[in-house]
Amino acid sequence: MVSSTNNHSNDTKQSGAFAKFLATVEWLGNLLPHPVTLFALFALFIVVLSGILGYFDVSVADPRPVGAKGREADGVIEVISLMNAAGLQRIVTGLVTNFTGFAPLGTVLVALLGVSVAEHSGLLSTAMRSLVVNASRRAVTVVVVFAGIISNTASELGYVVLIPLAAMIFHSLGRHPLAGLAAAFAGVSGGYSANLLLGTVDPLLSGITESAAHMIDPDYAVGPEVNWYFMFVSTFVVATMGAFVTEKIVEPRLGTYDPSEAAIDLEQPNIEKPTSQERKALKYAGLSFLILAGLLALTVVPEWGILRHPETGEIAGSPFLKGIVAFIFITFAVPGFVFGRVAGTMKNDKDIINAMAKSMGSMGLYITLVFFAAQFVAFFKWTNLGTVLAVKGASFLQAIGLDGPEIFVLFILMCGVVNLSLGSASAQWAVTAPIFVPMLMLVGFAPEVIQAAYRIGDSVTNIITPMMSYFGLILAVAARYKKDLGMGTLIATMLPYSMVYIVGWTVLFYVWVFLLGLPVGPGAATYYTS
Repeated sequence: MVSSTNNHSNDTKQSGAFAKFLATVEWLGNLLPHPVTLFALFALFIVVLSGILGYFDVSVADPRPVGAKGREADGVIEVISLMNAAGLQRIVTGLVTNFTGFAPLGTVLVALLGVSVAEHSGLLSTAMRSLVVNASRRAVTVVVVFAGIISNTASELGYVVLIPLAAMIFHSLGRHPLAGLAAAFAGVSGGYSANLLLGTVDPLLSGITESAAHMIDPDYAVGPEVNWYFMFVSTFVVATMGAFVTEKIVEPRLGTYDPSEAAIDLEQPNIEKPTSQERKALKYAGLSFLILAGLLALTVVPEWGILRHPETGEIAGSPFLKGIVAFIFITFAVPGFVFGRVAGTMKNDKDIINAMAKSMGSMGLYITLVFFAAQFVAFFKWTNLGTVLAVKGASFLQAIGLDGPEIFVLFILMCGVVNLSLGSASAQWAVTAPIFVPMLMLVGFAPEVIQAAYRIGDSVTNIITPMMSYFGLILAVAARYKKDLGMGTLIATMLPYSMVYIVGWTVLFYVWVFLLGLPVGPGAATYYTS
């Protein structure tokens, strides 16, 4: 009895300490202004800081070799002040072009146009429903996590459709519905960057990475496909880890579900399988996808492929890879419309246009965010602050001997911690990339590898931060099944996933990149040499 009492006392203390930690994270996150306001303040801060450092003539030796494009003639990089007449002139004349020339803007919008057709026709939700509902009881856990991971090609579909559906499926199987919710959440959000196909996040991040890399190498190109190999394999690894945590840690901890805990009267759910018409539409959509894939293969697989590099004949640097966003658009839009025609959800071009218009209408906040993020990135580049910080940071890392692969462990951890308070992948990368991409390039690592490491850190803590935009929605869905469920309970449920993901995914990254020496994507380098 004494032992039991002591254990209960220890659990209470641990629970209290954990709740205090979560409360601190929430408090710190709430202190942050809206991401749009944050970028506006960052841009203003860069202007003021450039004026101060410019006044004191802060400079560093140019690390680029003599004769390199963009290298200063005297070999010195100085902080350029924007707090003067010339700076003000540059700001007001560049305000529009900073926005329209921001690399991720156009690529994300074009890719989303194609995804919107597949989403609004019902192709994506039907395919997801078919995948999960038809899984056996034994395989349902891994299928739910896997479906969550691949759902991020369609923006918020996983949060809105799959997570509530997974809770219902687990409940219908006599399992704890919160285990299903946790498994789906771990896939959708914890495995956010992994996928079998390129999605909207790939061009979004690569555009920011390329802009940051230009501080060191003005000609460096970073395409949307540069992390595809690693993220493809990560899909299966993350799905396996998520299923393991669900069945071995989370579900046993939750125990047997008691329906009396629900906030509403719950009936045993009846999950609808796709209708015969929807199954027929899926087959035709799949056939159209295979035809498109075959046609695209003809342009790059044969040596005479018209989308190979016109000079070298290689796939690396080819029009195919440079135009990958166009192919994302086509391979979602065409099967999406085929599905809609067969299923009866789309009839003509007006339906396609309406689907695209609805998706563009939902991008208002993103476009607003991009305007201010673009100014911040441009100011950072104009003032040379990114390069100066990168050179000094790289020198410091080399001085303390921290310039090997182990630096990525700290980098991934740092990204995970920052993500607790700044949940948006693009917002966080827009802030950190101009500092860490040039810094780690100077240490000797390629931007493609740096971006892959960032994607791990950005994903693994999504599921435990109240700052994640859909966290409130997940909490509301969970509360249906457990009326007294609070934020701390949900975070405590998801914490094992975060811990296993950050260890397992980091180990995979280290083995893949540094032990096996494999590229993270097509034509992606591991090391950078100027």
